[in-house]
Amino acid sequence: MMAVTSSCKEGNKIAMDNGKYVRYTPEQVEALERLYYECPKPSSMRRQQLIREYPILSNIEPKQIKVWFQNRRCREKQRKEASRLQAVNRKLTAMNKLLMEENDRLQKQVSQLVYEKSYFRQQSQQQAGLATTDTSCDSVVTSGHQHHLTPQHPPRDASPAGLLSIADETLTEFLSKATGTAVEWVQMPGMKPGPDSIGIVAISHGCTGVAARACGLVGLDPTRVAEILKDRPSWFRDCRAVDVINVLSTGNGGTIELLYMQLYAPTTLAPARDFWLLRYTSVLEDGSLVVCERSLNNTQNGPNMPPAANFVRAEMLPSGYLIRPCEGGGSIIHIVDHMDLEPWSVPEVLRPLYESSTLLAQKTTMAALRHLRQISQEISQPDVTGWGRRPAALRALSQKLSKGFNEAVNGFTDEGWSMLESDGADDITLLVNSSPGKMMGINLSYTNGFPSVGTAVLCAKASMLLQNVPPAILLRFLREHRSEWADSGIDAYSAAAIKAGPCSLPMSRGGSFGGQVILPLAHTIEHEEFMEVIKLENMGHYRDDMIKPGDIFLLQLCSGVDENAVGSCAELIFAPIDASFSDDALIIPSGFRIIPLDSGTDASSPSRTLDLASTLEVGTAGNRTTGDRSGRCGNSKSVMTIAFQFVCEIHLQENIAAMARQYVRSIIASVQRVALALSPSNFGSHAGFQSPPGSPEAQTLARWICQSYRCFLRMELLKQEGNESILKSLWHHTDAILCCSMKALPIFMFGNQAGLDMLETTLVALQDISLEKIFDENGRKALFAEFPQVMQQGFMCLQGGICLSSMGRAVSYERAVAWKVVNDEENAHCICFMFINWSFV
Repeated sequence: MMAVTSSCKEGNKIAMDNGKYVRYTPEQVEALERLYYECPKPSSMRRQQLIREYPILSNIEPKQIKVWFQNRRCREKQRKEASRLQAVNRKLTAMNKLLMEENDRLQKQVSQLVYEKSYFRQQSQQQAGLATTDTSCDSVVTSGHQHHLTPQHPPRDASPAGLLSIADETLTEFLSKATGTAVEWVQMPGMKPGPDSIGIVAISHGCTGVAARACGLVGLDPTRVAEILKDRPSWFRDCRAVDVINVLSTGNGGTIELLYMQLYAPTTLAPARDFWLLRYTSVLEDGSLVVCERSLNNTQNGPNMPPAANFVRAEMLPSGYLIRPCEGGGSIIHIVDHMDLEPWSVPEVLRPLYESSTLLAQKTTMAALRHLRQISQEISQPDVTGWGRRPAALRALSQKLSKGFNEAVNGFTDEGWSMLESDGADDITLLVNSSPGKMMGINLSYTNGFPSVGTAVLCAKASMLLQNVPPAILLRFLREHRSEWADSGIDAYSAAAIKAGPCSLPMSRGGSFGGQVILPLAHTIEHEEFMEVIKLENMGHYRDDMIKPGDIFLLQLCSGVDENAVGSCAELIFAPIDASFSDDALIIPSGFRIIPLDSGTDASSPSRTLDLASTLEVGTAGNRTTGDRSGRCGNSKSVMTIAFQFVCEIHLQENIAAMARQYVRSIIASVQRVALALSPSNFGSHAGFQSPPGSPEAQTLARWICQSYRCFLRMELLKQEGNESILKSLWHHTDAILCCSMKALPIFMFGNQAGLDMLETTLVALQDISLEKIFDENGRKALFAEFPQVMQQGFMCLQGGICLSSMGRAVSYERAVAWKVVNDEENAHCICFMFINWSFV
């Protein structure tokens, strides 16, 4: 270690024992650099082999080559750290600028409030004086009538000149919301600005409709940011379509567009929304790019969009994006979303969905920022990720899943959906779609080598009200315990409908839950959404040409599993995939959506646990609440929407419809049973219910790990500060800490955040990864050769090497320590590993 530290700055020199330095030749450096990219941490045997294979290195001692690789790794680490610090510094500089602007805005708002307070005090004193002299009923009634009178504005001119006037007015109003005091903004609960946060997020207080605002830094130039944000269907999952009806150019180089936009309804209990919009794009004098929008609901002398069937015309008040170029690259962006979603058009129990600024911030405003950050990361790191797919391809698959589920929930007639007759009960709605566009790619039936034309897709959907169960906890249970609600026969039928064959995908197992194996595929930056493949093992003969029972594979999209995210909905959407798993594969999704009906402005859902693997406060800083975690135990409500799609042949439609009704009703019964079991009332109904950050089992294991480390290595594992718990300190330890069982085939049973990041897995999925799977052949030999040492003296130290993540990526580590974890009775409980200074190769 001393050699590495003392010679990091010496570049291409060889440190000799006599204190002198000998330079490498350019040819030697070039050869060593090539070898470094192949293997940054060669073993002693490999270094000797390199000297034999490369004559140019024959005059260099193996020890010198070892030192060169140590120095090279050190320089690489320093380069990465310098790059990271530069990025953090740029973000902090931009964040500081945003905070200074926010501070100025708040000071202006305080001054305005002080003035208004003084003015209202004077008015109240004058009115009090008038009240003593005028007590007539007529004056009171007349005054009240005048107060509630809504002024009727004349229609606006929609000619080109009139549209330009509306555009300028929209720009002024939008800027006053983005950087001024036109709307009273309050910080969104759980959102604190910082280098790891998504940005500064605020919601409206006391204004017309619902509004949200966000400010953040993204690593894209302003033009690219505007291009991405204008393509709303690519990032806003609730957006069905945006059609550009007309485009006008302005004299100042700007552009006016007339748009027709449709939004999906989030549940079967409400109609969809549409908007008739003006969008104005222009460049300010300071070089900032502005894209602002507003509704054109009351215009004349110009284009108009008549009301559409099955849609409620909503209003967008001046909203948009202010995009400023940032010093050092990237953009500072201000986003404002302000809408009146006409809550009168939905049942009263659902009105919080349309009156919640928090929900608008989560689904629209923050979604835009997250998408921009995701695109920026993909551009900077364009590596192939899950199963040979590039990030853009995986993102397209997730969009197909979400769009297919939204289409099933809404069932628009222009997509070919028609309703089937009810069986007498109104709990389940059945739709059928046999349009050619929907049938394209379905291979249920073949005639002479050609697909049968008598196929259709049948959808069974329903919505239900849930009380006193956090959406995130319920969704996690549905994800991890599929056998509690799913029917294997239905899964086999759905797989047969797309002729799913034996899958030849690389099997990097992520987790196993009662017959299903979860294979991680991809996740977003903040882990608020992730995609995975579900392997259902030995599901029987679901194809006629099968001799042995086979496996079924589902592509699954999961979001909203963070209990502490305020106002976010939870979704579990899945679809069977065939063996090819191609980017244009047929996707017929089904799933669940759970949306909280409470505004959630001052409380978050309670933190409870399902098992040891889900006992920790995991999540990202960007969307975590920081205050009291006591839940809305007795008052929380949410609406769950269920939609399942089945491919069928027309002549079997009645039989499949009866099966679909029965299946969805059984799922509803299972969900109600699970929701009742997970309700906080079963754990304690007092209002002050608050659970610790981890279960007693997790707390105890953390204490055993630290005590055993102190006992065998004679030093402390953690440096605790303040009242921070041992479990929390262990969870946030910078090195990867992993525990495995002491069986003949050791299986991992616990890992901290760094350990899960290193293995690219989750706490629950960790339990299906064996110790030997993360090492190559040489690593396994070295490990098992020294493994008895752990049982004899209690610990062992391993030299640096290479291991593999669950996704098959190579991970290098500087060194590793393993020690025996003993319980309170001093019996061996498990083996704990700590991988120091690890990084992906």
